[in-house]
Amino acid sequence: MAELDVKAVSRFVRISPRKVQILVDTVKGKPVEKGLYILKFMPQKAAAIVEKIVRSAVANAEQRAGVDVDALIIKNITADQGPSLKRFSARARGRGTQIIKRTSHITVTLAEKSF
Repeated sequence: MAELDVKAVSRFVRISPRKVQILVDTVKGKPVEKGLYILKFMPQKAAAIVEKIVRSAVANAEQRAGVDVDALIIKNITADQGPSLKRFSARARGRGTQIIKRTSHITVTLAEKSF
């Protein structure tokens, strides 16, 4: 049986990629149901964002014929850097300091568990 990968991508998310990468390893390689359960009870802002993208990937899998949604595992989650928003903040003595607001491109890949 050929292995089918299902993807969901969220681009330009206003969170630093580093904050997403920290929690990604906790759910990578786990079944989807267990991964969603773990993400639901994590206190980080990134957990809610990743949970939404995983649910989107599951919905994409339901649209594809021949995919058993109950046998899906989280194959990979990547958080790549998107464009940064650059802002300035006023400082003492007429100076300015740059504030960099980072964005992320988050990709979730699901695969069917091979028995």
